[in-house]
Amino acid sequence: MRSKLLSQLLAELDVTKSFSRPHTSNDNPFSESHFKTLKYHPGFPRKLQNLADGLAHCRPFFRWYNEEHHHSGIELLTPNDVHMGRADAVLKRRHDVVMAAYHAHPERFVHGPPRLRQLAPVVAINPPAQPASTTEADTTLLPAKPDSSTTMTMEVDLRRAFSTQDSVQ
Repeated sequence: MRSKLLSQLLAELDVTKSFSRPHTSNDNPFSESHFKTLKYHPGFPRKLQNLADGLAHCRPFFRWYNEEHHHSGIELLTPNDVHMGRADAVLKRRHDVVMAAYHAHPERFVHGPPRLRQLAPVVAINPPAQPASTTEADTTLLPAKPDSSTTMTMEVDLRRAFSTQDSVQ
């Protein structure tokens, strides 16, 4: 009976079900990182009374996380910059600014001229070991730019927020 209620909640929130392994905390490091950022954010409430409280907190948090928060794993870009295809332009603008500073004061750059930063071409979750005979087409890798269904699965699991409220108090 309880799992049916959870299914209804997920459908209501337009959250795609995950097929990750149960009781495996590192199965999806992207969603785990997202949840940790949510839980340890200074604005995270000490207690969530109900689903409405959770939604009231999480909706603005998701906007901040996707549009304003700069992620170290993606060259200090926002997820929206990456997903909307603006990453290369943003990285090029940053590089132009740093190069102008380099030309004005090269003595400050002890390691030489700055290099243009680039996103990793492929992001893998638990990449399989590749024997010498395995071709690139045989591997299970995710593109660096996830589609909208991947973005939906990165939404926080409100059940976890409610189950941890006692430990946060």
